[in-house]
Amino acid sequence: MEWFTDSDYWLSRLVFQRALAAVYLIAFLAAVNQFRALIGERGMLPVPHFVGQVPFRRSPSIFHFHYSDRFFAAVAWTGAALSAAVLAGAADAVPLWASMLMWAALWLLYLSVVNVGQTWYSFGWESLLLEAGFLAVFLGNERTAPPVLVLWLLRWLLFRVEFGAGLIKVRGDRCWRDLTCLYYHHETQPMPGPLSWFFHHLPRPLHRVETAANHVAQLVVPVALFTPQPVASIAAAAIILTQLWLVASGNFAWLNWLTIVLALPALDGSLAADLLPLPEPPDLAAAPVWFEVVVIAATALVLVLSYWPARNLLSRQQQMNRSFNPLHLVNTYGAFGSISRTRREVAVEGTDEPELTRDTVWREYGFKGKPGDTKRLPPQVAPYHLRLDWMMWFAALSPAYSGSWFLPFVERLLENDRATLKLLRSNPFPGAPPTHIRARVYEYRFTTPAELRETGAWWHRTLVGEYLNPVALEKPYRSSR
Repeated sequence: MEWFTDSDYWLSRLVFQRALAAVYLIAFLAAVNQFRALIGERGMLPVPHFVGQVPFRRSPSIFHFHYSDRFFAAVAWTGAALSAAVLAGAADAVPLWASMLMWAALWLLYLSVVNVGQTWYSFGWESLLLEAGFLAVFLGNERTAPPVLVLWLLRWLLFRVEFGAGLIKVRGDRCWRDLTCLYYHHETQPMPGPLSWFFHHLPRPLHRVETAANHVAQLVVPVALFTPQPVASIAAAAIILTQLWLVASGNFAWLNWLTIVLALPALDGSLAADLLPLPEPPDLAAAPVWFEVVVIAATALVLVLSYWPARNLLSRQQQMNRSFNPLHLVNTYGAFGSISRTRREVAVEGTDEPELTRDTVWREYGFKGKPGDTKRLPPQVAPYHLRLDWMMWFAALSPAYSGSWFLPFVERLLENDRATLKLLRSNPFPGAPPTHIRARVYEYRFTTPAELRETGAWWHRTLVGEYLNPVALEKPYRSSR
């Protein structure tokens, strides 16, 4: 069928697939580095306990059949190796059916991780990676021209990401409607980056322009993705530029980078070839009949499953970042329907003194990404995802967000658990474990330019109160696992 493929998008497809493989690689490496402390056999939320409580049909994963830390590491390293191979072009060097199996394996391996990851894998960009990865299975490789149906499904995914985020804002916090949210957001976002202090101190009229531009980028521009070229390419380019602005202003794991990746297939490669010295397109064979049948079936499945996220977009009770099926195939997205006006941080402290007195010296643990030391410039960590640091931001919003994992985290600090300490930037008790741990809540704000010059501090903090009273290992918290 001549309408089935469009060779003008061969380069867009190539760049999209390589970039998506890079995101997969980062995701699997993050799993390798963090799983033991978070969901391992002695993790804060152990997988064996989870799979014993939740049936396979609700959370399909290969770990329902077997789990050990060694097996999880093997799965994650296999995903990382396969991602690296695809990034290097392996999926274009094999027959079409083998390429599809490689992409399907990546999707299945990461689905297995996400579906046992519990709180630590509850972020919207996990589902976004899985949905994009599922569509990549049916995009073909350099032996076949890109299927038009899958190209349109990728635009539909990008539309839901942007339009859903725009709707949740205008339906949510009033500050999005009066254009004042960015008076606060650069300071109170989950994990500021090295430029966030400077973004926060932009003139307030420019913050209002930022907010208005965000509404245009998320509520107007995505509609143009469904228009003829070159308008669709211009819309995709505009989305890429706005996402790069967000990349510069904070750390949101791979959310912004993956959104950029999703915009790539909407770019018309023939237009790029007119402007840039690009290589000639390869000779692309007609799609095999079996491939056409599989793509049409996958498209029909996505269209049926699109009913629920489409209905959610139209609902006044719109939900954000929800999967309507355990395979994370067609999801709803959105972020920051409400904005915090002040920033609170939980500081975790320990002491090695056997008895507590008013004069007890407490030393603070340092986290890799979240604010702690007031003189430390917020680091650039995205697209890598520091899961513990992100959940500490939620913990500061309310103890309800940390009820399942915070006390197990404290218990492991009291044991100087090696896997847990690897998640932290600094351990004030390298020789022997602390005798007691406590946690306190501070209110943080960015310093003014004058304060920065005077003190060298990027943050100013004020004690708010206790988050966890001192606890010792003699009476440790034990989870019900």
